Amino acid sequence: MLLKVRYITIIAVLLFGVLRPAGAQEFRCAVGVNYQKLMTTTQSYESSDKKVFDNMKQAIEDFVNGRRWTNIDFEQQERIDCSITLILNSRTSATDFAGQLSIQMRRPVYNSTYTSGLFNYIEGNNFTFTYNESQPLDFDMTTFYSNLASALGYYCYIMLGIYFDSYQMYGGEQFYAAAQQVQQAVPNDRYAGWDAGGSKNRYWFMENHTNSAYAGLHEVYYAYHRMGLDMMTKDQPQARQAIIASLRALQKVNKARTNLLSVQQFVDVKIQEIVSIFTPAPAQEQKEVYDLIKEISPINVVKLKDFNTK
Repeated sequence: MLLKVRYITIIAVLLFGVLRPAGAQEFRCAVGVNYQKLMTTTQSYESSDKKVFDNMKQAIEDFVNGRRWTNIDFEQQERIDCSITLILNSRTSATDFAGQLSIQMRRPVYNSTYTSGLFNYIEGNNFTFTYNESQPLDFDMTTFYSNLASALGYYCYIMLGIYFDSYQMYGGEQFYAAAQQVQQAVPNDRYAGWDAGGSKNRYWFMENHTNSAYAGLHEVYYAYHRMGLDMMTKDQPQARQAIIASLRALQKVNKARTNLLSVQQFVDVKIQEIVSIFTPAPAQEQKEVYDLIKEISPINVVKLKDFNTK
């Protein structure tokens, strides 16, 4: 029943702009700060430093879970499940760190206890930031305060965009635009990952979802989740056809530009789920899924090795 309420609430907000008085925030985010590498290197480390990392973890939790990111009211049971892990690789001063960010998000599937992965991304080792226990993590999408706050805010908006895209076509558009504002406010000459250099960084997630040439990405999220997964308990053959349609839409995006970060991220997150859904499916469906994945993400086609492809 709670899950049904969640769907009615979200669809009503998206379709009719229904707003309610302020309530719970949007995210239920589990935060981790892994500092094990600092303990095993020659860098200065004292047991008293654990307090710094505990405070860092709490500051990130408060930043993500305690802030209002939208004007939509979420009930406690409706909050978005996600996790953010900060893996520290080096510490160059008392307040300067470098490492990786790992971000994951899940979405409930209608009329079931199953949750489906929506976003699963690990950045490279070049995330540098300053954290000072005595200073709050201030944030505004149009103003740069710190690399840590900007990166966290950026990923919150990316997650919101993907999440709401999965409920309504273009439902996440405003959140991708917010992520773009965050990206544009960062001084790119000071911090890596925010400009068009390379092919896997924050810039490209934002660009992929705001570039009209790849508008089919929004169709992918909606068709796969709302028309596919959410219909599985009602009509499995029809739901599988919707998922295949979403993969065809993904194929079109991939043809517009191969190796897009967001396309590959989608397949990486969904491939095991796709295997589970289509393992009992008719051979014709298995072959079509196999051919689509082979074209979109060849590295993942090995996971479909048991499909009937004749």
